[in-house]
Amino acid sequence: MAQQDGLEPPPNLPEHRTTTTEKGHFCMARCTCGWRGPARRARSQARSDAEQHEGLA
Repeated sequence: MAQQDGLEPPPNLPEHRTTTTEKGHFCMARCTCGWRGPARRARSQARSDAEQHEGLA
């Protein structure tokens, strides 16, 4: 059996893939797991929200 180093997610958890979408003057991060970040005026902040979510997932 291969040694597990804790870096790989368990096989039964869904993979998290984030995207950003725009609606009017706002940008929002979304994930395939159903998570949605707050609406932001700055695209960079929405991307940062997505990166933080992927890090916590």
